[in-house]
Amino acid sequence: MASVEETKKFSFVAFVINLIIPMGVGALGSFLTQESVKTWYVTLNKPSFTPPNWAFPTVWTTLFVLMGIASYLVWQKRKQVEHLPRVAAIYAIQLLLNLMWSFFFFYSKQIDAAFYEILALLAMIAVNGYVFYKIDKTAGLLFIPYFLWVSYATVLTFTIMRLN
Repeated sequence: MASVEETKKFSFVAFVINLIIPMGVGALGSFLTQESVKTWYVTLNKPSFTPPNWAFPTVWTTLFVLMGIASYLVWQKRKQVEHLPRVAAIYAIQLLLNLMWSFFFFYSKQIDAAFYEILALLAMIAVNGYVFYKIDKTAGLLFIPYFLWVSYATVLTFTIMRLN
């Protein structure tokens, strides 16, 4: 079992790597969306509660940073985690689902597929947050804003699907 000091020691390199992983997913998602945001998305009927376009990168950058911090906190306790490969797989699947929403909604323009996919994403965020919480309470709590935003995005996706 790792000592308390061993799990609390800060590793700059590990911290940066843990930030780069979700930020990389975000960058790839942004790449998939950028053209459609300017051309296709502006033509869609959207509900009155749709945030302005500038809000999306601001919120998502914040959420990806929080994910990176959460994963770093779990990484710090990796020697105490009984099923680390399972925890890493849950995190990876959640990140992949995050990316897939951008693919379905913006790149493929399949709003219905994006809606069903975001339901799976929301479930995986809940699972990921719970699993992280069991390892490190702060890591799990850092997933709450992500869960709330994707809950909102789920309603938004559903409404856009219905309006178009």
